[in-house]
Amino acid sequence: MAKDKGSCVLLADRHHGLRDSVRGLLEAEFENVFMVADEASLLEGAGRLRPSVVAVDLSLSGGDLLGLLARVRERAPDSKVLMLTVHDESTIADAALAAGADGIVLKRNLATDLLPAVDALRAGKRYLSPELSGDRAAAEEIQGK
Repeated sequence: MAKDKGSCVLLADRHHGLRDSVRGLLEAEFENVFMVADEASLLEGAGRLRPSVVAVDLSLSGGDLLGLLARVRERAPDSKVLMLTVHDESTIADAALAAGADGIVLKRNLATDLLPAVDALRAGKRYLSPELSGDRAAAEEIQGK
C-alpha cells in the first residue's frame, strides 16, 4: 500500500536500537511514526493519536496481555494492533490472537514480515509470521481471514 497522507503508526518497544530500525521500515508506509518505550506512554499515545496501527512489543504486557490489549483498544478502538515478539512458540501466538491482537510478527523477521503485516492489517486481514504457524500454508490461511 502507498503511504497515506496523515496516516500514523505508534510503535511501543523498550529497545531503542530496535525502535530506530523499525521506524525506518514504517516510514515507507506511514506519514507519521511515533515511538514510545513504556506502557503509560503507549496508552497516552494511543488515546491522543488514534493511529491506524499500534505495533507493541509483547514484553510490554508484563504478563497481562489481555489487559494491555484491552487498554489499548479502549483508547484507540479503530486501531489495528500488531504484536512484536521474540517468542516463536505457537502458544504465544494463540494467546495474543485470543487476547485480540490483529497480527503477530517475530522480531527476528521484522525486515521481511513487518511491511506485509502492516499491509494485511490495513486491508482488514490478520497477519502471523510464518514460523508461528508451523508452515507457510497455515500462515497464509490466517492472513486471508
